[in-house]
Amino acid sequence: MAAEPLLRALARTRGLLLDDTALVRAVASGRQKGRQPRWRRVELRYVDLKAGRRLQVTAYDDTQAHTSNHEPGGDARDAVDALLDEPFGNWHVETATETHQVRVTKKLEAMVHTSARAADAGPDGAPPDTADAKAHDRKKPRLLPEDHPVLRAIGIADEQGRVKPSRQAKYRQVEEFLRSLGPAVDDALASGRLRTPTADDPLRVVDLGCGNAYLTFAAHAYLRDVRGLPVHVVGVDVKQQSADHNTAVAEQLGIGDTATFVVGDIAGATLPQPPDVVLALHACDTATDDALARAVTWEAPLVLAAPCCHHDVAAQLRRAPTPAPYSLLTRHGILRERFADTLTDAVRAGVLRLVGYRVDVIEFVESKHTPRNTLLRAVRTGADASPEARAEYDDLVRTWGVHPALAERLHDRLL
Repeated sequence: MAAEPLLRALARTRGLLLDDTALVRAVASGRQKGRQPRWRRVELRYVDLKAGRRLQVTAYDDTQAHTSNHEPGGDARDAVDALLDEPFGNWHVETATETHQVRVTKKLEAMVHTSARAADAGPDGAPPDTADAKAHDRKKPRLLPEDHPVLRAIGIADEQGRVKPSRQAKYRQVEEFLRSLGPAVDDALASGRLRTPTADDPLRVVDLGCGNAYLTFAAHAYLRDVRGLPVHVVGVDVKQQSADHNTAVAEQLGIGDTATFVVGDIAGATLPQPPDVVLALHACDTATDDALARAVTWEAPLVLAAPCCHHDVAAQLRRAPTPAPYSLLTRHGILRERFADTLTDAVRAGVLRLVGYRVDVIEFVESKHTPRNTLLRAVRTGADASPEARAEYDDLVRTWGVHPALAERLHDRLL
């Protein structure tokens, strides 16, 4: 992989970003030597809205995400050109057939790596018809093809390698999770927050509260088979039945040496070595706080948590008087429950920032597929929290009179 002029590499990247029939997702991150982009990270993808296809750009600063939609043509070109002018250090671009990595060197040259990626096949096994790709209901390129052995083993696909009608929602959940996992791993590797794995020391991933391990197996398959990373996953669950079932699936897939499952609760789980990546996907109520607390005590470089069932803060809101002038937020039960969900995850993100993590709160799966669609994506920086961040957190919990479970579990680190 030889260096080439940066402008030439960015010109090719521009063409990929503006191709609404092929682009799956693109991520810009990092910075060039001696320069700082406006945004910490930017994600691009095409979405089909009622008004038609749009290039969706989600730009992250240090505190929040800013999303804009651009009509193909001049509007999209202007948006893409503005981003390419920013001094990002890395571009990761996935198309229907290839994955492109562009890394800017200290000499402001480009190191470019391109690899093939699996695309969905049509019903007769042929590649998808590009002429039909512009249709509103076109088939989205998949990160794990339907006929991947892991999808058959976990019951999402049938023996012919077709997703079962009753498992379409689960397949979408798997795909959307991988679309969040892949760029998060890329960014952490590119920034040096996550070590580069080797065959002798693979990437260590733990899934806390893994259940039947749909996403555990999917993460293993994607990282190993699609991304080519050496990986060892460990699934932790309190049920012996889950561990036995998942171990049998791993053996069936021939990955028993790199996908192991243990019985234990989240708070007391012990591992031979601290993990590089911690997953906590739909752990119920304060089990998510247990998982986040374990990740922090392990000083895990990368954490992805999809919370579920926010009962703890909801119960506290019911008991405490609502501060003025916010009584309308909690007067009606359904609004109070939804606000409790938002407050819980906002507080969790705040705690993680105070203990040295950079946090994004993003959509996991579209809300039409599941009401539990929030994902906390945290990268350990080790940086001390600013006085402003601490004051912001203290003001929030004081105003609402809540005692967050995660703060209690990490009390010593918050002093």
